[in-house]
Amino acid sequence: MPANRRGFLKSSAIAAGMSAWGTTPMTHAQTDEDRLSAPDSFRTKLLECLGGPWPEPCDLHSRIIREEQQDGYRLQWVDYAVEPEDRVPAILLVPDGANATNPAAAIAIWHQHAGQWHLGKTEPAGLAGDPMHQTGVALAKLGYVVLCPDAICFEERQDSSGKLKAGNYERFEFLRQVVDGRSMAWKNILDMRRAIDYLASRPEVNVERLGCYGHSMGSTHTWLVGPWEPRLKCLVGNCCLPTYGAIQRTKILHCFPNFIPGIHQYGDTPDIAALIAPRALHMNFGETDAGSPIEEVRAGVEKIATAYAAANAADRFTYFIEADTGHVLSDAMWQRTRDTFAKHLS
Repeated sequence: MPANRRGFLKSSAIAAGMSAWGTTPMTHAQTDEDRLSAPDSFRTKLLECLGGPWPEPCDLHSRIIREEQQDGYRLQWVDYAVEPEDRVPAILLVPDGANATNPAAAIAIWHQHAGQWHLGKTEPAGLAGDPMHQTGVALAKLGYVVLCPDAICFEERQDSSGKLKAGNYERFEFLRQVVDGRSMAWKNILDMRRAIDYLASRPEVNVERLGCYGHSMGSTHTWLVGPWEPRLKCLVGNCCLPTYGAIQRTKILHCFPNFIPGIHQYGDTPDIAALIAPRALHMNFGETDAGSPIEEVRAGVEKIATAYAAANAADRFTYFIEADTGHVLSDAMWQRTRDTFAKHLS
């Protein structure tokens, strides 16, 4: 068995009696899982609308390309296969002292959009962009192993032919997925699940303590991947829960992962986030953030809270709405992010 698959099988999902890539438990939880996978369940409809079942994971064939020591952590430029013909470049931050005999909790960071297709992994890794969003460095200095991958269409995953630039390539990829019967969100989720495979394969990582964080599009990615990745024990999304009602009411031209063909007849984005229960989820919002109109956000978080209460996990869902604040990662938001990871990944 390849080394990365051994790491995959170490996952907490297996330890808990659940298939890491599927959703079918192998123990006494069968009744609940039958309910979640019933033909008329929202989860089943969501998977259909996303694009259908996930493929069997290919071998990661991961590589470490180069390494650089920083103050308190080291950077590794890596890549790994998400599909046989598609490799994802990423930067791994490994805190000093984290190793195979002393594995650390790990967090995957899904970067923002902001119309900055030239930026991806390097911003959270602290090498470019806005210092506000260099969150990977901050988490590595707190002792977490951090993985920062490029989302499709960003940084090193732009059009290799050079024909389509910036947003035109993203539009092309979205439409290509649609005509193939999938969505951009399906591809994003597949890539993120492979990122968790990669983290689980690393000897420095404690696979029982995996989390993820994202701002803006990265927050969308957080609540998109959460229902399909049981190895994630703690998820934090910052500034993005645009409901379809809010998008239509205020005519928001949001990034493509927010749009899942056909899903609105079955539910809305808070219903997707609610499927993360009972695992820990925290969400931050700015009261004046036009990308997530607050009226719908307030109703949405109440819906998520109801789902967590029904799963006997009311204390594992929290949210924070900061008054007179827009689409940012404020000090108060970051403090709550840190506290959430410390509580659930310690």
